[in-house]
Amino acid sequence: MQYIGLLIAAVLVGIDRLTKWLVTSNMELKDSIHVIQIGDREILNITYYTNDGAAFSKFEGQTAMLIAVTSVVLAAMIGLLLFKKVKRTPFIIAFSLVIGGGAGNLIDRIFNDGLVIDFIDFRIINFAVFNFADICAVCGAALILLLLVRDEIAERRKKRAEAGKSEENTETAAENGEN
Repeated sequence: MQYIGLLIAAVLVGIDRLTKWLVTSNMELKDSIHVIQIGDREILNITYYTNDGAAFSKFEGQTAMLIAVTSVVLAAMIGLLLFKKVKRTPFIIAFSLVIGGGAGNLIDRIFNDGLVIDFIDFRIINFAVFNFADICAVCGAALILLLLVRDEIAERRKKRAEAGKSEENTETAAENGEN
C-alpha cells in the first residue's frame, strides 16, 4: 500500500502541474475568469497570481528556506513510506496528499524563480488565492491531525477500560477474600 501511496502522490503532482500549465498557457498574470457568479456577486474565479511565500504570503522572499524545509519534510515522509513505517491506509493516504501538494509547489519554487502559481480565487469570503497543491497539502495535514486525535482518544478510552477492569478484578478478589 505504501507504493500505491507514492503513486497517488505522483498523480496529484501531475494534476497540479496540468492545472498550473493550463493557467499559465492561457492567461496573463493577474487575468481573471469568472466561473461562478450570482447576480453581481463573484463567488469563484480563476485568477492567475504568483506568490513567493508560503500560505497567506507568510515567509515572503525566503525561497531558499522554503525549498529546504519542504525538501526535508518531503524526504522524511517519502522515507517513512518507503521503509514501511507508515502502515495504516488512512495515514498513507494523508501522507500521499501532503507529499503530492508539497512536491507540486516545490517544483514551482525550484523551476519558476521561487514563485508558486496560484489561481483558485474564492471571493465569497476574503481568502487568499491558492492552487491544487495547496488543497492537497492542507487536506493531508488536516487528515493526519484528525487521525492522531482519533487515535489518542481511542488510546485513552482503552486505558480507562483496562483500569476499570483492573479495579473490578481487585474488588472481586477482595469480595472473595483472595487478598
